[in-house]
Amino acid sequence: MTHKIGLVGCGTVGQGLLEILDRKAAELRDKHGFEAKVVAISDKLKGSVLAPDGVDIKAVLTVLGAGKTLDAYPGGKGPADTPDPLEMIERCGADMIAEMTYTDIQTGEPATSYIKKALQTGKNVATSNKGPAALHYAALKSLARVHGVQFRIEGTVMSGTPVFHLAESGLAGNEVREVLGILNGTTNFILSKMELDDMDYGEALKLAQKLGYAEADPTADVEGFDAAGKVVILSNVLLGGSVAPADVKREGISAITRDMVKEAKAQGFRYKLIGRAAKEGGKVAASVAPRKLPLTDPLAGIMGAQNALTFDTDLMGKVTIQGAGAGRIETGFSILSDLLAIHRSQAD
Repeated sequence: MTHKIGLVGCGTVGQGLLEILDRKAAELRDKHGFEAKVVAISDKLKGSVLAPDGVDIKAVLTVLGAGKTLDAYPGGKGPADTPDPLEMIERCGADMIAEMTYTDIQTGEPATSYIKKALQTGKNVATSNKGPAALHYAALKSLARVHGVQFRIEGTVMSGTPVFHLAESGLAGNEVREVLGILNGTTNFILSKMELDDMDYGEALKLAQKLGYAEADPTADVEGFDAAGKVVILSNVLLGGSVAPADVKREGISAITRDMVKEAKAQGFRYKLIGRAAKEGGKVAASVAPRKLPLTDPLAGIMGAQNALTFDTDLMGKVTIQGAGAGRIETGFSILSDLLAIHRSQAD
């Protein structure tokens, strides 16, 4: 089955998705019956292209890889001439929209408007954007049902590591009572370096910035805002809550010292920034905070920039999954995994 796909946002994640679609085209066709025709791309900084017969993905990647905008691609437009993404979504004729624009966890915009437009015009949506998923998941899921399409969010919590696909398929029939995990690779890298290389917090943070794990302003990571957004999504999607970002009790790692890390290690514990959502008294409680975990806890063994999540279920007990929480190809794969899930549901 051939699917016409429109990309809204073609930065790191969008180009990762394009690379996968190009490199894996034969395998996706032969093993999964999935053929992708990218008919539109719209990006605020890189320009746009509308191609009903499909773009030449290799050529697009060559243009973008050279640091050029899409006006260097035949039929493409530069940022100044790019039509509004809402117009592109309506005109492009796609049956799937991959929404990969920047995240605004305060408003969810402009991504939420793009997703609404796509759903209202009968297009399935896969997004890696935490804003709409954290703030408007229930409404967007309902809108998708009304229009007979799907809204999928695998890439919003642990990149391509399959959190929601695992809950939907592998753990189907279980009640998820609690989820807790390492949801931010930057903080996990910092805490790992503080212990393994005897660094203080400032040294470890500077190294994380040098290696590209932390931004110049690391507040979103080290103060727990990024993890809190992901906890909101987990609370509402997996536990059926109605949690808002302001409901999450949040504490970051900036107050953790080298001496605290050493003391915990001497006691057989290890500091981790843990995001948690749990059913408590008919409600869902959500938090992000540093916790001292016993070394026997599976989450205690997750080092470096890796992420991990433990599901506490009624039938299977505790199930822990570990994997990448970020990355160009990894997050690009998260979009692909959602597109394949939509494809399978239509092929059945």
